[in-house]
Amino acid sequence: MMRRCTTLLTSCTALALTFGATACGGGPVSAGGGDKPLSGQTVDVAGVWSGSEQKNFQKVLDAFTEKTGAKTQFTSTGDNVSTVVGSKIEGGNAPDVVMVPQVGVLQQFAKKGWLKPLSKTTQQSVDAGYASVWKNYGSVDGTLYGLYFKAAHKSTVWYSPAALDQAGVKPPTTYDAMLKAGHTVSDSGLAAFSVAGQDGWTLTDWFENIYLSQAGPEKYDALAAHKIKWTDPTVVDALTTLGKLFKDKQLIAGGRKGALNTDFPGSVEKVFGPKAEAGMVYEGDFVAGVAKDQFGRKIGQDADFFPFPAVGGGKAPVVSGGDAAVVLKDGKNQKAGMALLEYLATPEASAVWAKAGGFLSPNKKLALTSYGDDVTRETAKSLVAAGDSVRFDMSDQAPAAFGGTKGAGEWKLLQDFLRDPSDPKGTAAKLENAAAKAYQD
Repeated sequence: MMRRCTTLLTSCTALALTFGATACGGGPVSAGGGDKPLSGQTVDVAGVWSGSEQKNFQKVLDAFTEKTGAKTQFTSTGDNVSTVVGSKIEGGNAPDVVMVPQVGVLQQFAKKGWLKPLSKTTQQSVDAGYASVWKNYGSVDGTLYGLYFKAAHKSTVWYSPAALDQAGVKPPTTYDAMLKAGHTVSDSGLAAFSVAGQDGWTLTDWFENIYLSQAGPEKYDALAAHKIKWTDPTVVDALTTLGKLFKDKQLIAGGRKGALNTDFPGSVEKVFGPKAEAGMVYEGDFVAGVAKDQFGRKIGQDADFFPFPAVGGGKAPVVSGGDAAVVLKDGKNQKAGMALLEYLATPEASAVWAKAGGFLSPNKKLALTSYGDDVTRETAKSLVAAGDSVRFDMSDQAPAAFGGTKGAGEWKLLQDFLRDPSDPKGTAAKLENAAAKAYQD
């Protein structure tokens, strides 16, 4: 049945949207006969998504409603998901399901006793459809609490083919070649890179790709677990490499000050919006969703990507991230919340957002034909094929106080480094002080 559901994914999803209940997907969330098992119930869901991402996730929630009868209510938390959810729990207004964007926050929630272990149905779906690395990241002390519904391929540099063609530049394969190509783009009339310095998480992604390639996976894992200090020479080297970009006024749209006033959607707009200011923007595969939904760009023609290039003789990095669905113990409707996760674990649910764009699933049972364009299909294929060799976003593995809080920890310190990249060693010392406190807490 599962193999057939994968093959007939598109038609199956269409039936689900039209008639509600369908045999495809199976499990407790399927309705029998004319009745829908969760009619009259509401699932409160919280997550960081806004804009086009929120709209596309709402399509998934609407498909769940059609299937089960349960209504959904989504609340966007902004980047400080840990603080917002903690406040809601304390106020007796906990959501039923939270889409957690950081491993460190998931671990924090589990250790505070806020989470319910996932149902056997969901666990079986994870065992059948996911590489073990995703199960490990969703587990704490051997118990599975988080289902990775949406993944990110964070080793992609997006560019305007027209801008690179005008400059006579081809996608580079090394970091130094990328900076050199950036100068050529700049000479042709556009800034090379649009940098979203207003959002600290984008700067951690820059650092992580450089560090993974330059220092290697073993050092990456050690730093992610704080088994080596942020004052390690490899960290200073990576900051120095990143500083080459930050120091160069010719390469960044609006300079460092402009970057610090540019958020993530704004950084995409500067490349793919109606008035282009830059030729390239580094961020994950989700750039495609913004370029397509907000600016009408055709992926593969008006917007394309090249893999984040190798740094200093290392291998090209593959950094991932993801949003894990968890069920809160203090939620008012845990049963319906768990049913939502059972649905999200099916390829049927992933196909809804895959069709809309700006989405990757780590679920290998999702047919690649579910994605709407060749570029996204190739990105998804690369992510699934990487299997257990994927390295998860480092800041997302850290305690939230260090790696996941706006205006604090790594986010703020890398913004400070963007503002003044003259002292990599001093920045490394500040990062270590913040990390030591957060990991101790």
